[in-house]
Amino acid sequence: MRQGEISLAGLLALFSIYLMWKATELPIGYISGRGPGGGFWPFWLSLAMLLSCVAIAFNWWRGKTPASRSDEPFMDSFGWLTLLNVGGGVVAFVALISVVSMYGAIALFLLYYLRFLGRHSWPLTLAISILLPIGLFFFFEAVMLISMPQGMAFTQPFFDVMYDIIY
Repeated sequence: MRQGEISLAGLLALFSIYLMWKATELPIGYISGRGPGGGFWPFWLSLAMLLSCVAIAFNWWRGKTPASRSDEPFMDSFGWLTLLNVGGGVVAFVALISVVSMYGAIALFLLYYLRFLGRHSWPLTLAISILLPIGLFFFFEAVMLISMPQGMAFTQPFFDVMYDIIY
């Protein structure tokens, strides 16, 4: 556990630094009359993540957390199985985006995660798996004016109905 905590903090710190560096390719400050620059949120959120990693490393060095004092293995067999189940679901989610659209992939991931991993009831699972992607569609497409990937042609009838509601 001790080694896992500091290793993960170090890995996330490096990732934060990389994201901060990439964010500076766009303006990271506030642009008068226009709002925050394109790199504003990525830069400042990455800085917050980096500072969190520094705090984790400091507490690890001082031995303040239970994990920093533990000699137990980082993950047991249940932890590895959970990682494979969730990680496999995320990989499938990403792979499905180009097939069934971002919103379809979100719906399928929620269905898998809530029903099969979380063992929630079918009514709750179906309600969340259907309503959340629809809500996200309206938020991104109508409010934010950001189009998400729409998958293959067979998903177009769904989007036509949704766009008729917006416009």
